[in-house]
Amino acid sequence: MTVLDCNVVNCTYNEDNCCKRKDIHVEGTQARTPSETSCGSFAPKGCRCGSNMVGEAEKNTDVLCEAVQCQFNESKKCSAQHIGIAGGHADSNSETECGSFRCC
Repeated sequence: MTVLDCNVVNCTYNEDNCCKRKDIHVEGTQARTPSETSCGSFAPKGCRCGSNMVGEAEKNTDVLCEAVQCQFNESKKCSAQHIGIAGGHADSNSETECGSFRCC
C-alpha cells in the first residue's frame, strides 16, 4: 500500500487530506508529466458517491495506475511509498493530478 496525501478538498472521498477509499485509480496512459495524469476515482462532493463508504479515512491506499511511463508504475500498480494527489478545489477528475508522477 501507498501512503496517500490528497488535497482535492472538493472530492467526496477526501477527509482531512486522507481518502475514504481503500484504492484509487490514477489515469494517464500516455502521461509524461504530472499534469497529464488524473485521479479517476475523483467524485465531486454532493454526488452521494461516497455515502456508502464505511470507516475512517486513512493514509494507506492501493493505487492502481495507468501512467505506464511513471518510474513508480509496476504492472499498473504504484510502488511509491508516498504520493500526493493535487487538485485543490477541482470540479472534475481532469482538474486533478498525481503530484508524485516521475517520468522514466
